[in-house]
Amino acid sequence: MSFDDLPFGPDDLERAEKELSEIADRLAERFRGTFTHASVERYVFESYQALAASARLAAFLPALTERFADDRLVALAYAQKPPVRPVPQVLFVCDRNAARSQMAAALLDMQARGRVNTRSAGSRPAAELELGVLEAMAEIGADISAEYPKPLTDEFVAAADIIVTVGCDDACPVLPGKRYLDWNVPDPEGKDMVEVRRIRDELDLLVADLLTYLPEAADRGTDDPKGTPDV
Repeated sequence: MSFDDLPFGPDDLERAEKELSEIADRLAERFRGTFTHASVERYVFESYQALAASARLAAFLPALTERFADDRLVALAYAQKPPVRPVPQVLFVCDRNAARSQMAAALLDMQARGRVNTRSAGSRPAAELELGVLEAMAEIGADISAEYPKPLTDEFVAAADIIVTVGCDDACPVLPGKRYLDWNVPDPEGKDMVEVRRIRDELDLLVADLLTYLPEAADRGTDDPKGTPDV
């Protein structure tokens, strides 16, 4: 596989290839029996390219690439062969994946306590999360500082049972068998903390309502909290 198009200078190409090859080796071992090494390597390369499009610092890209590629492969494995007792899969989508969708996913995680698997993504992902969003979520005990904006992928959509859009326009693909919800919530970008908190609290109410439409999540145990296939 060629790494010529990666956003490194000529002196860093060897290091980039080595790091991404090591990531591919680790993930190929994790997904042994599910995906071939070549498929895993392709996902690693594509994930790096997708994140690099909006990244500001190349130094963090390898670590984020491993997380993103792993999540994509888990979603793909789930879509191809769901577990016997799957937990509901909810995908939140906004344009930049820097505020609303990240908050909604974290709020659902808090309320569902492992009985729902959540993901978030953006149709035009930003370089980083909004600082006001990090602060507002930290105020209620949700530390999302380790999260990062992720591009919307086909695997995320295919694995989802419910897709909630909060400002991605028409960028989210529509697949049969999915339930789609659209939440008309303002974008916190550029807003003061009073407004960011108001948006957070509005999302919290919407998430609580969403959870009532997932009765299986209320009755299900947590023996398989992520509802992922054996990989």
